[in-house]
Amino acid sequence: IGTRWRGGASNSLMKSWMTPVVGFALFLPATAQESTIKVDVDIVNVLCSVRTKSGGLVSSLKKEDFTLFENGQKQDIKYFTRETDLPLTIGLLVDVSVSQERLIDVERQAAYQFFSSVLRDKDLAFLISFGHEAELLQDYTNSRKLLQKALNELRSNGQVGGLHPGPVPTASQPRGTILFDSVYLAASEQLKGQVGRKALVVITDGVDQGSRYKIEQAIKATQLSDAIIYGIYYVDSAFYNGGYGWGVNIGGGGGEHDLRRMAEETGGRMIKVDRKHTLQDSFREIQDEMRSQYALGYSPANGSKDGSFRKIDIKLSDKDLRAQARKGYYAGGSTE
Repeated sequence: IGTRWRGGASNSLMKSWMTPVVGFALFLPATAQESTIKVDVDIVNVLCSVRTKSGGLVSSLKKEDFTLFENGQKQDIKYFTRETDLPLTIGLLVDVSVSQERLIDVERQAAYQFFSSVLRDKDLAFLISFGHEAELLQDYTNSRKLLQKALNELRSNGQVGGLHPGPVPTASQPRGTILFDSVYLAASEQLKGQVGRKALVVITDGVDQGSRYKIEQAIKATQLSDAIIYGIYYVDSAFYNGGYGWGVNIGGGGGEHDLRRMAEETGGRMIKVDRKHTLQDSFREIQDEMRSQYALGYSPANGSKDGSFRKIDIKLSDKDLRAQARKGYYAGGSTE
C-alpha cells in the first residue's frame, strides 16, 4: 500500500500479510510468576473495563460478579485476574496529515508524558505516524529516551491534492490520510504474536482518504490480534472552518463515527478533545483505564476454528454497572 516502516522494523514486517491467525489468547493467571506466560490456543482472552452509571471505573470486582456469553451461550470463565501484572504493548498512531499539522507539538508533549507515566519495566511501546503514508518511527522499546527522539521526528506528511497539490482535496481519490491502512498494519504486523495486553492509541480527526483497506478490515485485524483501540478524536477546527477541508466529512457519519466504531468494536472507546477536555486529560483517562482492567479467559464450548465471528456479551451481577469489552472474536481465519 505504499507504506514506509522506519526505525528498525521487526522481521515480522517482512512476512506475508496473508498469514492465517486464529482467535487465541495469551493469558497470565493471577497466581503465575511475572516471568511465566500461559499459552493456550483454546483459550479466548477478553480484557474488560467496568464503569458505574456516572462513568467511574470499578476495579474491585471478583470472578463471581461476571457472566460471559458467546453467541448467547454461557461460557465457563476459566481464568480471571484484575489486570495490573499483565505486560502491556502500546502502539501510538499519530495523524500527521495536513489537517493535523498545527496540533503536532501538543501531541508530542502529551504523548511523552503518557509514555513516561504508563510504561513499566516489562512493557513495550512503538510509534507510527501516518498521513498519505505511514512510517514506523520507533519499533518496540521500553526506552523513554528513544520514544522522545521518535516523537521529535513527527512531521506533517499530508498530500491533500492527489495529482494537483493544493489546500483543497480534489475529487480524484487523494491519498491524504491512510488511517485504516495504518491501523490494519499496526495490528496485523506489529501486535500479532505479542504477549499480554495490547492496545493501539490513535490520535486523529478520524478522516480517512485513500486507504487500500476498509474500516471493516482494520477492525478485524485488531480483533484477530487481541488488541484494543483507544481513539482520541482531536480536530483542528480552524483548519476545516478555514475552508481547507472542503468535501471532507469529519462529524456525524464521517471521522468521529468511524473512530468511535473502531474503538467500541475492539473493546476500547473514543475520547473527544475540546476546550474543556485536553489531550493530556484524554491520555490520563486511558492510563487510568489500563490500570483498572479485568482479564477473563474461557475455553469456547464451540471449539471449531471455522473463521466465524463469535459475539461476546458480558453481564454483571450488579445491574447498575456496565462492562466495556470487545464485541467478539474470529475463531480462526485470516485478516482478509
